[in-house]
Amino acid sequence: MKHKKLLVLVTAVGLLGTSAAVGASGLVSKVNGIFHKEINISVNGKDTSMHPVYIDGKAYLPARDAAAAFGFNLNWSTNGKTIEFTGQGEEKVEYAKMLGVIVDVKPTDDGQYRIEALGKGNTSWIILYADKDTILTNESGEAFAAKDLKAGTRIQAEYGPVVAMSFPGQSHAHKIIVGSESLVKEDVIQSVEKTEDGWQVSFGKDGVATPELILNGGKETSVLSFQGESVKWEDLKAGTKVRAYYGPGTTRSIPPQSPLHYLVVLTDDATSAPLGKLSAEVAQQYRELAWSILPTEQKSHLTTKKDDAQVAIIESNNAAIIAVTDAQKKKLAELKAVNAPLIEIKYNTDQDELIGPLQMAIDPVTKELVGYFIRR
Repeated sequence: MKHKKLLVLVTAVGLLGTSAAVGASGLVSKVNGIFHKEINISVNGKDTSMHPVYIDGKAYLPARDAAAAFGFNLNWSTNGKTIEFTGQGEEKVEYAKMLGVIVDVKPTDDGQYRIEALGKGNTSWIILYADKDTILTNESGEAFAAKDLKAGTRIQAEYGPVVAMSFPGQSHAHKIIVGSESLVKEDVIQSVEKTEDGWQVSFGKDGVATPELILNGGKETSVLSFQGESVKWEDLKAGTKVRAYYGPGTTRSIPPQSPLHYLVVLTDDATSAPLGKLSAEVAQQYRELAWSILPTEQKSHLTTKKDDAQVAIIESNNAAIIAVTDAQKKKLAELKAVNAPLIEIKYNTDQDELIGPLQMAIDPVTKELVGYFIRR
């Protein structure tokens, strides 16, 4: 809510239109003025009942009546000797909040920065866009440059009030407070143990008894899927592939230990389910994601509705996919090298008889487009 405060000179001039009780305070000085009833005051073309009083050649209006005519509420503070104008019908903008970690950050073509974040708050997975209007500071309140944001950095973010209904949600970043940088480790878990203080997650090589790193998780640690869903500690096991955000400090012990902030599980329904099968909920999430990626010019040719697209898990090794960018080509080669699963989203089009349906391939781990299937 926006407020406008005006210091008031406590004279009869300044208190025109306020209560008589103020005059009894002994702070009011007597002045002479001329009341011009023949002069009418209009606001936005509409006449009002106000008439000015002229004092020393200046026109004065009753404060309370003038505030109402201009669309404000007036409140008089006896203690502070101030008048506060509050806009009628104005509401304070409520921003959604998140406490989390940056998964990925990259500049966009229009000068913004696209920030993927996981954490806790109004949502656990969000794409934020920072621009010149975003308030970006460190924890001390000093200005921070968006170009210096890095994956692994912990942040407090305010965003909205509008959030795009995509998967994940997307919104403008109103304010970002940048915290410390975490160390990032992506590996399979060697062991998970419950302790008196929480949980210990160990990483190391197969067949080697001594771990290379031990991370200590507690009540403040968030365990999430890569889609931002909460994961129980009890569901973690040796061999689970995860991405850990920890530190930055580590002990000098052998093995080194460090506090664990966020643990992101990189396997879920999309990578562990049998080929071809996805739950209805997960399939719909990929339909939403594919629709947000699909170019507008392609959508104009679709005969399949957004929520009717066919979604399936396929092997990457034998998929006839064309990757457009260098990054997509590199990712596709990495996936095919280990025959990693892909998500196929299929749409029928008005061009099927000529070149066949439109089929997209998405990496279930990064949720990024890998390419399109070759159309005949």
